[in-house]
Amino acid sequence: MLTTTDPRTGVSAITALASTSPTEVDAVAERAVKAAAELRRRSREFRAALLDAIAASVEAARDTLVATADAETGLGAARLDGEVSRSAFQFTLFADAVREGSLVEAMIDHAAETSLGPAPDVRRMLVPIGPVAVFGSSNFPFAFSVLGGDTASAIAAGCPVVIKAHGSHVLTSQLSLEVLQEAARATHAPDGTFDAVFGQEAGLALVAHPAIRAASFTGSLAAAESLQRAIHTRPDPIPFFGELSSINPIVITEGAARARGADIAAGLFASFTGSAGQLCTKPGIAFIPEGPSGEAMVESLKGFTTAARPQVLLNDRIHASFGAISERLVKGGAAKVATGLTAPGSATASDDSSSGGFTVPPTVLETSAALLTQELAEECFGPLIVVARYSALEEVREAFRRIPKSLTATLHMEDDEAAITAELSPVMEASAGRIVFNGYPTGVRVTWAQHHGGPWPATDSQHTSVGVTAVRRFLRPVAWQNAPQAALPDELRDGYEAIPRRIDGLLVLPDPRSEG
Repeated sequence: MLTTTDPRTGVSAITALASTSPTEVDAVAERAVKAAAELRRRSREFRAALLDAIAASVEAARDTLVATADAETGLGAARLDGEVSRSAFQFTLFADAVREGSLVEAMIDHAAETSLGPAPDVRRMLVPIGPVAVFGSSNFPFAFSVLGGDTASAIAAGCPVVIKAHGSHVLTSQLSLEVLQEAARATHAPDGTFDAVFGQEAGLALVAHPAIRAASFTGSLAAAESLQRAIHTRPDPIPFFGELSSINPIVITEGAARARGADIAAGLFASFTGSAGQLCTKPGIAFIPEGPSGEAMVESLKGFTTAARPQVLLNDRIHASFGAISERLVKGGAAKVATGLTAPGSATASDDSSSGGFTVPPTVLETSAALLTQELAEECFGPLIVVARYSALEEVREAFRRIPKSLTATLHMEDDEAAITAELSPVMEASAGRIVFNGYPTGVRVTWAQHHGGPWPATDSQHTSVGVTAVRRFLRPVAWQNAPQAALPDELRDGYEAIPRRIDGLLVLPDPRSEG
């Protein structure tokens, strides 16, 4: 049987859940195939109603969800309550997007005489890709797990979802699955619209199963590579959308350090220690100028860190990794301990021996931008940041060329530093998928305009995993040439006016009196 562990104490308990057998994986996948065929026939309004029902089901189970996840993650009720709100909001937002309809990218080019001769009637739109495997993440038991944006995206696209539950919060995953299935029953969704598997072997079997048509994953690069190897054993490899590793550099200019260094230090501390530093957007490197202003800012950051209590990590694997990576960073010789680890020159994370839990101290390491290497830019999941001092912007530009690409890059500057902004912006744009100005990368707004992705190794795709356009991952284009009206989806038929469509090259907005 599977166990659940309270990371605050390290105490484990046996659950009634078991790893999913190969036979059970096959049965789950086959149910998803049947559900996909039925969902393909259902209307966009049905999908929107299902998404709304999920949001309502999440709200109804809020208290139980928070309490269960808190016991398995140690993230705290306040943080988890906010995450439940985010999950419910995502389902509602995606319901609105499905009703609005532009996501299907409906396009019609009527038959016509052209400069190249007679041209056929061609109509194109995006259709569901089929059953999707969603891998829950450890650090977001709701927003990036069973009740997360990948599930919302797949359902908005019209795809059934099979979730691989994360081993760090199996009870939360099971409860979340029940929340989804309650909404499915309430809207008469087909059997197999939502299901889950448990255990690493089940996850590998899932992505290798011929019924699965796409997979999404948030987690470590090593785990992603294992899944990709399984996918490559298939006779028909499927799309794999992975969010993998990110160092999220922050650059503070001399002007910003001089004008508001203390405030930036406070914000930076909150950002790299929020949720115990277990966020994919945690800033892992801060470029801070040399000189009195930068020195004062670093001292302020050290002060916050020294005064902080040890923080709880999600599981023993992350706890062990924090100790190993921080040790490598220091033993490489280019970084020194500023504050946090047990002793200068030693990078062994300390446990809170009184609790037996997976705790570590918030930690600041120091180096120079000139010495910053790819090895020093290794992502360390947990409350650790590397401060890299620079004397010239060229050192920052060169360092960006050496460190891995990220989900985000951030610049703190003043209004009179427009030349610096112009100089650094192209470097940052080449290195990340979201550029933040005078803020902090933690906290990702769920909206139409959001992009949560980046160049390798941040992700392995051009798509986002947050925001409305995340739905695009689970849709594929189909074109119909000279098709009779009966063969066309409603959205491509003549006279349909409920959604935006591009007709003969012109964008035609919906008739507000029309119903979709």
